[in-house]
Amino acid sequence: MKTLIVLGVVGAIAQLIDGSLGMAYGVTSTTLLVAAGIAPAAASASVHFAEIGTTLASGVSHHRLGNVDWRIVRILAVPGAIGAFAGATLLSSLPADVAKPVVGAILLSLGLYVLYRFLALGGRRPEFRGRVRTGFLVPLGLVGGTLDSLGGGGWGPVGTTSLLSSGRVEPRKVVGSIDTSEFVVAVGGSLGFLVGLGAAGINWGYALALLVGGVLVAPLAAWLVKHLPARVLGTAAGGLIVVTNSRTLLVWAEVPSSATTPILLSLVTVWIGLVTWAVLAKRRASGDDDDEAGIDPAAAAESAPAQR
Repeated sequence: MKTLIVLGVVGAIAQLIDGSLGMAYGVTSTTLLVAAGIAPAAASASVHFAEIGTTLASGVSHHRLGNVDWRIVRILAVPGAIGAFAGATLLSSLPADVAKPVVGAILLSLGLYVLYRFLALGGRRPEFRGRVRTGFLVPLGLVGGTLDSLGGGGWGPVGTTSLLSSGRVEPRKVVGSIDTSEFVVAVGGSLGFLVGLGAAGINWGYALALLVGGVLVAPLAAWLVKHLPARVLGTAAGGLIVVTNSRTLLVWAEVPSSATTPILLSLVTVWIGLVTWAVLAKRRASGDDDDEAGIDPAAAAESAPAQR
């Protein structure tokens, strides 16, 4: 029972991160299951079955708050499900560790680019123009779905990172669209695991615990992404991508923990500093807008309670 309660809490935390930043539910949950001694295929299967419920709840919440670009979801979801099904059926025979350093390096590079895009704008606010091409979304879905099943997580890091780096979609709609399309991906991966492992190879208790925890916090996560400014959200997501994949590469390179820990702590410290800077920059920009419009921020703050 204690294990199920802990997994429920992990599912809630993972969904809070995933629903607000568009990644990390599968990675967080699968890591814990594997650490507990569950085979990677069985761990990934449990997570994918849990994600059928969590992504549905998350998608509904994001839709209600206007965070979803349905064109992206329609194009991305089906290739993602196909890739997830293929990855699930191949997991038992393909070593996922072989792909980790390559994928980690690519995602780390994209994460650095995301940070650059949202921080080095010369004082200008991010602008999102045009739309993402179908020729970009289809292979993105196939690759993201395959990696998601092989590694127990990957749809969010691959999809969110790639769409953010394109600069054509608002961060909140990137997160909402990725989370919503992940429902179809989770279904595809789950079917693949049923074919490859059979129902007996899946720990349904673990899947249910992760599901309950994730569903409970899905509306809160969707609310966060609706209200966080684009610059802040983009910086937070970029930092998460850099820190996560830096750890992946350090572990793959077998760097001693005595060196890995200080490196990661330094990266986290820099990440917190960048997010703080983004928040302050947003406040300064808002203050400039109020001044240009002839609005006194102090007076507006005092009058706000009365307007409610």
